[in-house]
Amino acid sequence: MDVTADFGGRAVLVTGGTKGIGFVIAERFLAAGADVVVCGRGEPEVLPSAGGRTARFLAADVRDAGAAARLVEEAVGHLGRLDVLVNNAGGSPPADAGTVSPRFVEKVVDLNLLAPFYVAQPANKVMREQETGGSIINIGSVAAVDPQPGMAAYSAAKAGLLVLTRALALEWSPKVRVNHITTGLIRTESAAWAYGEDGGAAVAQLIPMGRMAVPADVANTCLYLASDLASYITGADIPVHGGGEVPARYVLTRN
Repeated sequence: MDVTADFGGRAVLVTGGTKGIGFVIAERFLAAGADVVVCGRGEPEVLPSAGGRTARFLAADVRDAGAAARLVEEAVGHLGRLDVLVNNAGGSPPADAGTVSPRFVEKVVDLNLLAPFYVAQPANKVMREQETGGSIINIGSVAAVDPQPGMAAYSAAKAGLLVLTRALALEWSPKVRVNHITTGLIRTESAAWAYGEDGGAAVAQLIPMGRMAVPADVANTCLYLASDLASYITGADIPVHGGGEVPARYVLTRN
């Protein structure tokens, strides 16, 4: 299903927008008429493009508060304003909680919890001075409420991001809306390790919707939350996980 929206004249910043989910989010905003800046630590081979426009790339390590502030400043310098921030940068490889190093845990928390705050804080300062305010969307994970083995640090960081979203919504409303998307397992190259040898067919059977999500499912939800249709929505969490997972006891009894 095609989801259309008009973001003409609006400025969007997508962290981690050079690949995976962030790339598609940027594409969807471009297709809807927005001007888009994406960031990453390294220059990408391909930039998101749609609707006759291409996203502008800015190099930034959002785990550094100073770099995050400069990113927002430069994005506003290029775009003239900032209407939407999508805190998409995140992720973590699996690691055994019993042996993982403190440095690994710090990096995971830095990227998945601290970085979104570091970018949101200067973005809020810009948005609240605009007549139309702004919208901040944090991309979270089902791991925040349903931890998986090997993902202890990631789960804890994403749980923090969910609560941070609600806290910022309380402080920054009504001018700036802050919302959260809880994503399930999404079919991307970086998550291929989790699909299994059958390409995800067995996993799909455990999801009520009967399929794994694709990045466009998350991107379409971002467009909704950033649009005027969601003008009264803040501090919310929208699960984009196809209904979660069928309970194990049900799977065992039906097989």
